[in-house]
Amino acid sequence: MANDKDPLLGTLGICRKAGKLLHGYDRVEEAVMRGKACLVLLACDASKRTTQHMQDTCRGVIPCAVMPLKGEDLRMLTPKPAAVFAVTDENLAHLCAGYLKKQVKEDSANG
Repeated sequence: MANDKDPLLGTLGICRKAGKLLHGYDRVEEAVMRGKACLVLLACDASKRTTQHMQDTCRGVIPCAVMPLKGEDLRMLTPKPAAVFAVTDENLAHLCAGYLKKQVKEDSANG
């Protein structure tokens, strides 16, 4: 999936280059607990247990969303496969959330 075809993936690349993207279950969970995460994102193929635990951990404190991207799509962002990500910059988190909302609307219109 190319960045020009998926603006969310491109924005996550910007977050990574800016040093504002965390990946991996333990790192993201720690960032949530310390109040460092602004947005938690989960790959759509993350396990149900991982998804539920992260949503429970974030509940009421930090937005948590499932992306329409699979772990394979996100492979270019991390040295190891990961299904859990956190954006640690508020402005970049808003940008990512905006693309998520736009994709959900487009999927609803097409489905």
